[in-house]
Amino acid sequence: VQLVESGGGLVQAGGSLRLSCAASEFTFGDYAIAWFRQVPGTEREGVSCIRKSDGLTAYADSSKGRFTIPIDNTRNTVYRQMNNLKPEDTARYYCAALFFGGGIEDIAPILSRHTAEFDYWGQGTQVTVSS
Repeated sequence: VQLVESGGGLVQAGGSLRLSCAASEFTFGDYAIAWFRQVPGTEREGVSCIRKSDGLTAYADSSKGRFTIPIDNTRNTVYRQMNNLKPEDTARYYCAALFFGGGIEDIAPILSRHTAEFDYWGQGTQVTVSS
C-alpha cells in the first residue's frame, strides 16, 4: 500500500497550488484521507480530511475558506486545493489514511488524532510561498 503526494513547489503569495495524494494497492473505501502540514520543529497538524464512501469532510479552522479537499474516485486520488496562498502556508504537506467507520460527528476529531493512529502515510510534498 502506498500513498504518494505530489504537486508541491514554490509559489508567490496569492497564487494557487493543487496537491495530490494518490493511493495504490487499496481503494479508499471507508478510509478517511487526511492532509497534515508540518513546519520544521513543530508537530504535524491535521488540516483537512475526507471519507471517500460518502464525501464526508472536515477542516481545521486554519483551512476553512481558502482550501478544499476534492476527491477523484476514478483515480483513487484526493487533492488539496490551495488558493490565495500566504507565506505562513509554507510547510511540508503529508497525506495519511485512517480506517473510519464513524458518523458525521466523528470526522472532525480525526484531525486531532495522534499521527501514530493513522494506517498509511505518504512521503510528503514541500510547499513554499514567497512574499
